[in-house]
Amino acid sequence: MSKPTFKIVGLKASVEGKEILKGVDLEVKGGEVHAVMGPNGTGKSTLASAIMGHPKYEVTEGQVLLNGEDVLEMEVDERARAGIFLAMQYPSEISGVTNADFMRSAINAKRGEGNEISLIKFIRMMEEKMKALEIDPQFMHRYLNEGFSGGEKKRNEILQMLMLEPSICILDEIDSGLDIDALKVVSEAVNSMRSEDRGFLIITHYQRLLNYIKPDFVHVMMQGRIVKSGGPELAERLEAEGYDWIKEELGIVDETVGQEEEEFKVPMNTTAPRFS
Repeated sequence: MSKPTFKIVGLKASVEGKEILKGVDLEVKGGEVHAVMGPNGTGKSTLASAIMGHPKYEVTEGQVLLNGEDVLEMEVDERARAGIFLAMQYPSEISGVTNADFMRSAINAKRGEGNEISLIKFIRMMEEKMKALEIDPQFMHRYLNEGFSGGEKKRNEILQMLMLEPSICILDEIDSGLDIDALKVVSEAVNSMRSEDRGFLIITHYQRLLNYIKPDFVHVMMQGRIVKSGGPELAERLEAEGYDWIKEELGIVDETVGQEEEEFKVPMNTTAPRFS
């Protein structure tokens, strides 16, 4: 796998005619971890949704480039096969589709016809990854996210990331709903994937996640754009002082762009059929 480059250029996006993203610029390279922080309603989850191709979000301007190719010209499944992965804030529950069936379909869709993973190899791989995440092996045979707690759903999202080995990982508030022990397990799994072959874009409200997954860069979103960037020390200052000093420094009165839409309610990381 070659070192990826992921570049967001002047990205603007609207939902139902209301502009949410107002010109986002960001570049993530292989080996880098970027954290995007900001108050509620500033466009963070919209950014993740627009990148992955949520149908409710209309991209009106800009580009999202993966290794020089504009992913906005791709269908959602093509974006996933190209190497972009989104760990969702609110993973869907899908009856009738087991975790194992879903995961194997996703892997085979990425590998392509004629290069499918063997059943034995798949089972061994999934068992190994589930053990690392301290997931009960029985979850392999349960319906996707059905009856899972919030923390179990988040671990399941990270399990998918470990199995698919994407080149760009977008993690949308994976820390919400996790107790400290689960947070440590999930963070260790994310850290185990850090390499020059992979870049991370982590969306979070809280410094606590960044105590375990150390970012190289921290960005603050307000009013649908990135208004300030820095190193890990920026997240530490936000934890200590909040966001008011940034608003005062930049003359921002209202940092929001309105209530963000609820995000994905269907899996977006596979070409497997969508089930209602």
